[in-house]
Amino acid sequence: MKTTMSALFLSLVLAGSIMVSCQKKENQQSAAAVANTLTDEEKAAGWELLFDGSTLNGWKRYGADSIGPLWSVKDGIIVCDGAGLGEGTANVGGSLMTTRAFGNFELVADWKVTPGGNSGILYHVIEDARYGHDYETGPEYQVIDDSGWKGELHDAQKAGSNYDMYAAPANKKINPVGEWNTARIVYKDGHVEHYLNGEKTVEFQEGDADYQERYSKSKWPGFPDWNKSKTGAISLQDHGAAVYFRNIKIRPL
Repeated sequence: MKTTMSALFLSLVLAGSIMVSCQKKENQQSAAAVANTLTDEEKAAGWELLFDGSTLNGWKRYGADSIGPLWSVKDGIIVCDGAGLGEGTANVGGSLMTTRAFGNFELVADWKVTPGGNSGILYHVIEDARYGHDYETGPEYQVIDDSGWKGELHDAQKAGSNYDMYAAPANKKINPVGEWNTARIVYKDGHVEHYLNGEKTVEFQEGDADYQERYSKSKWPGFPDWNKSKTGAISLQDHGAAVYFRNIKIRPL
């Protein structure tokens, strides 16, 4: 009797494990099936895809008309294949920027990094011969492996932060390295909000007293045109590490 009951128990456990595994696989397949698409509701609300899931149409290398050598599309994902290049080779592939400019907007994008990886989503980026990099003009939503980054990392330089200005909370909701996270940026007439996986991480008003104090203590006074323009391109940063993006969509406000 005990042998029979034990066998029955093991069979039930095995069956349950198989069902969970199958369900997880179905969920992953379902998520993949709808990646880089818009629902009818999103279309009606004015959302647009910045990435069509198969090409880099609408994107270019910062400072050039071509696409940087490290950027490609694989399996419906924008890939910056900087794995193993390291900090000293940042910008080998050049940042990937939109060919369109945006002023007030709401942007959503899925991202993931590899161990020790670093990147960012920049906005209001201006391309000009005076500037060597996108970050000289555009504020940044930080994308990084907080715990795996080998260098010094201040709170306002961690994932979900407005880089070197406003820190995401320490208890933010972030998924492990190698798993997808969802960034959301809302910009409306100088009012800025960052979200990470559905939870707000940053909110501020450009130009107020708190902003000015933070700005004076940041690295940005060294870049005189940083955040001066209130319209510009969206840019995905090459920082010498492998990074992945998908489901990039924007809604002009």
